[in-house]
Amino acid sequence: MRILYIHQYFASRKGRTGTRSYEFGRYLAGKGHEITMITSGVNNAEFPCPPQQVSYEYQIDGIRVLSVNAGYNDPHVGTTLGGCKRTIGFCRFAWSATQVGKRQTPPTVVFATHTPLTVGLTGMALSRHFGAPFVFEVRDLWPEALVNVGALWNPAVIWTMRKMAHRIYRAADHIIALSPGMEQGILQSGVDPEKVTMIPNASDLDLFHPALDGAAARERLNLGKRFAAIYFGAMGLANGLEYVIDAAKILAAQKAEGIVLVLHGNGGQRPVLEAMVRKHNLKNVVFSDLVADKNEVARLVAGCDACLTIYRAAKEQTWSPNKMFDALAAGKPVLINVGGWLGETIEKNHCGLYLDPTRPESLANALVKLSQNPVLCRQMGQNARALAERQFDRAVLANQLEEVLLNAAQRDLVRAD
Repeated sequence: MRILYIHQYFASRKGRTGTRSYEFGRYLAGKGHEITMITSGVNNAEFPCPPQQVSYEYQIDGIRVLSVNAGYNDPHVGTTLGGCKRTIGFCRFAWSATQVGKRQTPPTVVFATHTPLTVGLTGMALSRHFGAPFVFEVRDLWPEALVNVGALWNPAVIWTMRKMAHRIYRAADHIIALSPGMEQGILQSGVDPEKVTMIPNASDLDLFHPALDGAAARERLNLGKRFAAIYFGAMGLANGLEYVIDAAKILAAQKAEGIVLVLHGNGGQRPVLEAMVRKHNLKNVVFSDLVADKNEVARLVAGCDACLTIYRAAKEQTWSPNKMFDALAAGKPVLINVGGWLGETIEKNHCGLYLDPTRPESLANALVKLSQNPVLCRQMGQNARALAERQFDRAVLANQLEEVLLNAAQRDLVRAD
């Protein structure tokens, strides 16, 4: 197959963001498929597009990358922008990606991965232009996810975004959802269940590993012998990391000096969080500087004792965050305040603890419990790695994606006949 793949935030392991598209693209290329990836070359240290050019071509691990001079590539940048500027960036990328895409060799299938939702418009346009089937991957339910965390409240924008989502769902030949909650949300919009497949995020089993040496990272962060729990990822409004700072305040009041919280990542809320730590003079919170690539992130995780998957409390919890799956691969207990299938998965498989998202003391108590029980901590870590290998192996999930794309292409051939 010739797969025209659109992902505004594409990054390889040399980048600092999620690598699902890279790993799946690399797998598909290894199976003999031709992959052309269209991404944003703005704020993109890995695949920059020169300012004077419309697009620029790269090659990585069998993937042909077309970096376009529009939008922005780093999702952390988006958390520092206002809604209007983010929307303009989304629309500019969608338009430019469409124009660049139209100049490519006709694909067997068009595959667009959201977020942002606007990449679905590019997928629709290129599907019509080439007469090729369109597969749409939903990584977050918009506008629902934005409304639930208080990031979107304008009724007109909510209505417009919901109409756009439903239009894209109807136009897609098949839809991939990353969680049962996302799948249910798509079905509630009237989509035929036969048209939706759930393929969750995968664990980076080779990159994140229990045997990885994190001693240097631990020393660099000056963690000493303290029990360290790390959050690694975006620091935006949706992540609700004030919850972690509030837990740190509780631990400080309890004089639990053997526990430290590590925050690694970037985003619009990082300065706010840093100010909170300074205001309360918290010595049990460490902000990690940004590192070169995901390999270094893996070493940071290896140097800690547990991992945090934290989001702002919300009515609907449909997320499928990379950080949780990578924590499982690293063999670390996962402390998670997200309910639904994620929290249930962690609790059911005894590889971490579910936290009440409205009570920071729940996190504080969990940290005390694990820090005082190394046997339990070690067993949860072993269970975590076993779950990653059993249920979230990338090769298995990538094979499922290949089947979806092949089936979409085959159905299109049958219709043509």
